[in-house]
Amino acid sequence: MKIENKQLKHEEINWDKKRFPFSLLAHDIYTPSNVGSLFRIADALGIEKIYLSGTSPVPPHAKIKKTSRSTEKFIPFEYQENPLDIIKHLKQEDYQILSLEITSSSIDIREFKMTKSDKICLIIGAESFGVSPELLLESDTTLHIPMHGENSSMNVATACSIAVFELIKHYK
Repeated sequence: MKIENKQLKHEEINWDKKRFPFSLLAHDIYTPSNVGSLFRIADALGIEKIYLSGTSPVPPHAKIKKTSRSTEKFIPFEYQENPLDIIKHLKQEDYQILSLEITSSSIDIREFKMTKSDKICLIIGAESFGVSPELLLESDTTLHIPMHGENSSMNVATACSIAVFELIKHYK
């Protein structure tokens, strides 16, 4: 007997909607479609807020809206030019500041330990240059995604989705 396996329509899906104490800080993400993807990732995976800084474009923006599929309407966001101001505020609110970057002291994201009550802000860096040295210095921990190919990096939105998916497992 073959079990039916049909694709569900959007209105047939009833997900457990929730937001985790988890924010993103996107610094110098200059490509609007990548920023739009961050909103879509945040909506899908339960991110509470996106902080945009530096040269990152902000909504309303046609290319962000197109890629985000209008999720920028549902995810709170804030823009501040200086990311250090955001980090200072989040540290006062007891957030752990994590950076997603391959460095000499970064740890495999699968080995990172946290609890259900931890508040996290994940820093995502510029497409070409990654997380800046000054932001790495402000981070409590630097995490990396193990790579197995020739290239040592991937698209910022792709890396973000992998990292967020791996980290929110701790909230379940």
